[in-house]
Amino acid sequence: MRCLDLDISVGDVLVMKKNHPCGDNRFLVLRVGMDFKMRCMGCGHEIMIPRSKAEKGMRKIEKNPPAAQS
Repeated sequence: MRCLDLDISVGDVLVMKKNHPCGDNRFLVLRVGMDFKMRCMGCGHEIMIPRSKAEKGMRKIEKNPPAAQS
């Protein structure tokens, strides 16, 4: 059981350890919860993956900069 409290939010890009079959390893986070819904940045394929599997296979998080408020 992982005790890490990773701050992953919608719009972040996860760089994974393993590549998607298209060759890219970056995924855009579309939904956060017990499962993550992510879109491959290479081919656009969307996947649902359990949080535990996503956290284990993640190399780094590229945070989405907050939108400028006007």
